[in-house]
Amino acid sequence: MSWSVGQVAKFAGVTVRTLHHYDDVGLLVPSERSRAGHRQYGDADLDRLQQILFYRELGFPLDEVAALLDDPDTDPQEHLRRQYALLSDRIEKLRKMAAAVEHAMEARKMGINLTPEEKFEVFGDFDPDQYAEEAERRWGGTDAYRESQRKTASYTKEDWKRITQEQEEWGRRFAAQMDSGDGPESEAAMELAEEHRQQICRYHYDCTYEIHTCLAEMFVADERFTAHFETIKPGMAEYLRSAILANAARRS
Repeated sequence: MSWSVGQVAKFAGVTVRTLHHYDDVGLLVPSERSRAGHRQYGDADLDRLQQILFYRELGFPLDEVAALLDDPDTDPQEHLRRQYALLSDRIEKLRKMAAAVEHAMEARKMGINLTPEEKFEVFGDFDPDQYAEEAERRWGGTDAYRESQRKTASYTKEDWKRITQEQEEWGRRFAAQMDSGDGPESEAAMELAEEHRQQICRYHYDCTYEIHTCLAEMFVADERFTAHFETIKPGMAEYLRSAILANAARRS
């Protein structure tokens, strides 16, 4: 039995463009073609796609995924064992972070001052200032960075509270969209991706579609960004990436 590229994209939760790209770079070449020359995927292709998506979810770049999957000394069972171990480590890290955040929230509600050690537990071995430092290192000389610095410098505590509440509300709606069963290329998902872009434009800088797609790739390539979205909804980073790419593609 075989499936079309559209069918595979739908039940794998990826875009048709992504599957085309995997084919173009030799990462996932469909084993069959229809008489009309259309891609047809068999069971072995779906197994390989599953492995690819596992590794992508874990933040592996495409070239490393290809090297791992094409290693003749590694059998499929070994891939599953490796992925299980990596996912278990991530789940445990996120569980600890969630527990630490809950502890901090409870302490704040009760008026308890946390020690420096307790505050640091919220982030484990992640330094939140790295976001600011990395942003300056990557984009410090750009107009977007200067615009963001200029805007955020004037924000009050109430401004940040309102922005945070808006982002959290967006996160809840995006999680609900994922639960709807519609893919990231659906109209509703793309509209939420566009809303995400508009929030950046409104509160930080002019986030073009090109910049937005670059951010989308970072959401899955950088585990720090991935972890942020995963705490809202498992699988959210990859789903959001696909929705952002689809939204940019339809507006290009």
